[in-house]
Amino acid sequence: MVIPPPVRPPRITEYLKPYVLLMHFSNKFVTATVRHSPTATVASSASSQEKALRSAMENTRDVAAAAKIGKLLGERLLQKGIPAVSVLLKREQKYHGKVKAIVDSVREAGVKLV
Repeated sequence: MVIPPPVRPPRITEYLKPYVLLMHFSNKFVTATVRHSPTATVASSASSQEKALRSAMENTRDVAAAAKIGKLLGERLLQKGIPAVSVLLKREQKYHGKVKAIVDSVREAGVKLV
């Protein structure tokens, strides 16, 4: 008599959203990346450290810079064919200020937030 292997529940990664928006704010720069969770690779990113953006911005760390970064990231996501992302906020991040500017400008660019 052969005992069949136990039926295991599906992996947790099947329930997670595949594309996650992550934000990092330093004292000088604003960075936003979209990571593909199952493969742990960066799908797209935008930062105020990029030379093309630095010359166009007065300040690289304020709310206006965060809004420009979000708009650029949204355009890059649509070019790559990523229609929706989920937002992951760190423990100390609240939906206010720079975080709100990035999320709102990504949404205005046409990317859906799940």
